[in-house]
Amino acid sequence: MVTQVPRVRETLDIEGNNVVLLREGLSIAYYVRAPHEEIASAVWRAFERYRKAIEPRVFDAYLDVYTGDSPQLDAEGEAVLRARMLRPASGIAEVHELYHSATGICFKYEGRGTTAPNFHDTYPENTCCLEFRLPTEFLDERGPEWIRALAIDLGRELPWNSGHAGLSLEVHAWTQAITPRLREVTRRHPGFDLVHRLNRLALYLGTKLRPPAWLTFLGPPVLNELGGAEGLRSRLHSPSTQVESLSPDRAVVSLGPAPEAGDLEAGDTLPAYRELARVLEPWLYTHKGEWGDFTEAEVRQWERRFL
Repeated sequence: MVTQVPRVRETLDIEGNNVVLLREGLSIAYYVRAPHEEIASAVWRAFERYRKAIEPRVFDAYLDVYTGDSPQLDAEGEAVLRARMLRPASGIAEVHELYHSATGICFKYEGRGTTAPNFHDTYPENTCCLEFRLPTEFLDERGPEWIRALAIDLGRELPWNSGHAGLSLEVHAWTQAITPRLREVTRRHPGFDLVHRLNRLALYLGTKLRPPAWLTFLGPPVLNELGGAEGLRSRLHSPSTQVESLSPDRAVVSLGPAPEAGDLEAGDTLPAYRELARVLEPWLYTHKGEWGDFTEAEVRQWERRFL
């Protein structure tokens, strides 16, 4: 049985169009320290598998980061997007089901190659980041096992260092109007992840880890420092937690059969998530500065919500 996921929607009426600024959903993300030129083809193949998996849903447009426009993802648009994704210097992509509204279907990628030494000197912890989004309706329609299998499949060709999959808030546009709702949801439901500005995260994450999620993917160097899958398994005692080895140096931790939002007002504190967070605390990433309309103190409190 799938746990009921809180509905989180903030909309805005623009000339009769209902624009969704904030939406609950699912996020699958991978973080790869390898340079972009080494993984570009694998990233594109993962994107193609994602497109196939979400059918009959389709993408409408992609964001042109150079002009700020959102061209249609027709044959011409796909050719442009593919060419930009496969360039050795860098790959940047943001593709939406609807360019003007959050729907739960979205792909984002930020990656840098080795041909810009000044960039790497300035940002020595830069990391290639991928995010695939799914609507929460897929939990009921396709089931959590389907989502788990897809998450593992999307990362199978990538030399990832870490990753996660679980409930997440999709912020299509962070306006002041939605900040109170974001504060309310993130403080009450710790199981919701929140990624704002993937491009900034890509600059500083390095091999650090983001907070635990329903599925937490661990690779080198952290998994090795934990003693591999067996060493990690010996530190986790929650009956709902499973550690599965995916290769000699990579594993996935599953916190229960399905993702959970938790509810601090009802006393549901997600103890399995907290146990994993305590084990991973020495490697957790700390964001510097403000984030959207959250102050640095609010961001720090949210990042440490399981500790």
